[in-house]
Amino acid sequence: MSAHIGYAAMLERFPPAEAVALAALAESHGFRGVMATDHFQPWVPAQGESSFVWSVLAAIGERTTGDLGPGVTTPTFRMHPAVVAQASATLGALYPGRHWLGIGSGEALNEHVVGQYWPEAPERINRMFEAVDVIRRLFAGSIAGRDVRHAGPHFKLESTRLWTMPEVAPEILVAASGPVTARRAGRSVDGFITTGGPTDRLAPLLQRFTEGAREAGRNAATMPKVLQLHLSWAPTDEQAMRNALVEWPNGGMRFPRSDIRSPYEFDQLARTVRPEDFAGRMVVSSDPDVHRADIQRLLDLGFDRIYLHNVGRNQAEFLDVFGRDVLPGLRA
Repeated sequence: MSAHIGYAAMLERFPPAEAVALAALAESHGFRGVMATDHFQPWVPAQGESSFVWSVLAAIGERTTGDLGPGVTTPTFRMHPAVVAQASATLGALYPGRHWLGIGSGEALNEHVVGQYWPEAPERINRMFEAVDVIRRLFAGSIAGRDVRHAGPHFKLESTRLWTMPEVAPEILVAASGPVTARRAGRSVDGFITTGGPTDRLAPLLQRFTEGAREAGRNAATMPKVLQLHLSWAPTDEQAMRNALVEWPNGGMRFPRSDIRSPYEFDQLARTVRPEDFAGRMVVSSDPDVHRADIQRLLDLGFDRIYLHNVGRNQAEFLDVFGRDVLPGLRA
């Protein structure tokens, strides 16, 4: 069985029209879906973009036929969960059976812009799961034709429903980078998302997700386990490393990033990143076989959908090479 490999549309790096065109080009080269990033600001100023993910996803849906979702959006600071639920339901109605909803706890870079207090990680995670509960109840109530209300520690929702709703609610996937969140995701949502990394970090996340699903009487084997994989491919190793250092230095930052508020702060920190900092965090190579082996490792580990982000500006060349030399050799 061929693997489900999708394209990661990085809206903090490419203008919206270019991102849409690249998503369509990716599908023509055998990529099977699109994950688009939700940013209000880029990581570093040189990346230069940050378009609204829901508008771009709708345009991508018109140009492609595969699955599509935000990976991930944060329904806890910039947007109330009810607004995210409406956006997701609308996309689901436009493209039945194709849209999934990825949700995360957020990063200050994007969420502090509305001026709210930026809490510690445990509170951000609790807010995320309360937001998930609001969205799930809105989905279920709207399909059933009834109003929903909510009053919790972080959010209020007066009696309402979503008046535009697909027949089947979009799958909800939660972003998890730690075992506690992964276990809670297994208990409460349809699947989980994380980013690439070494086996000794990812295997425990999959295990905790499976344990959480089992505790809730669910079968994790049938639930989506999604991974966004950053990589750097170019025709030479030197160019691949140059792309990593210039275009995606945040991939080599070996410290927590969720509390950093400004692209200019990231830019200062990016100056400390060295080639060796990418080791174990992101494959930097001109050899398609090296990249194929790493992707296959992640598929064998248990991920069933992987969305690739090549950090260079050489997107068309990357899609051509990977569509020809990498994707056909991958096994689900």
